[in-house]
Amino acid sequence: MKPFLILQARPEIDAAHQEFAAILNKCHLPESRVHRVCLDKQELQSHDLNADYAGIIVGGGPGCISDKPNEKEQIEAKIEHRIMSLMPSIVNNDIPFIGCCYGLSILAHYLGAEVSKKRYSESVGPSKCTLTDVGLDDPITKNLDSQFMAFVGHKEAVQSLPENCTLLVTSSSCPIQMIKYKRNIYATQFHPEATANDIENRIITYKNHGYFPSEEAADLIKICNAVDVTEPAKILKAFTDIYGC
Repeated sequence: MKPFLILQARPEIDAAHQEFAAILNKCHLPESRVHRVCLDKQELQSHDLNADYAGIIVGGGPGCISDKPNEKEQIEAKIEHRIMSLMPSIVNNDIPFIGCCYGLSILAHYLGAEVSKKRYSESVGPSKCTLTDVGLDDPITKNLDSQFMAFVGHKEAVQSLPENCTLLVTSSSCPIQMIKYKRNIYATQFHPEATANDIENRIITYKNHGYFPSEEAADLIKICNAVDVTEPAKILKAFTDIYGC
């Protein structure tokens, strides 16, 4: 069977390792069935995205595509450039793709939508999400509860639905929580791979990155551990089940 390509955008080593393990766990994939690329250290060319991959999974990261070039950390700018250089091939060839959080910003920006910090940012924690009518029927989301809790945490957000995309999941705090483009390209604003323990680790790692006041870290950890978040993981499992055959 073909492997899945996992692209990671976290320069923080421990956070990247934890995210990788979480993705494998939620996808029910052994490490032997994936090709992992840490974009802070490795670069792929568009011709590398060939028929040898069953699909592509993009994790989250601290970078913001809406930041001005002179505001971006050098490593974050490098990661952004590397993932953006792959988007023409992914989109033009409708390669099976699911982007998580940062992956949504990348996809929406490439498709010409506004990604900014004007509205819809969400502090780290649980968010109540709702499937749209389309989401109730889509093969990736149809087995989710119509309303479910998901973990979020983002400074920028997609301000309006990209052209020719469909909205699968929404919420009151951030209307665009999951989208689909063409037949095989998906992206979520929330983190489908994350458990409360994963989010706790990220709160500790990123408590000084501007997602929330650092003095609130302990309270946020308590809030996250008090909520049962299980439905989003079904998205990754459905993605690998459908495209991994």
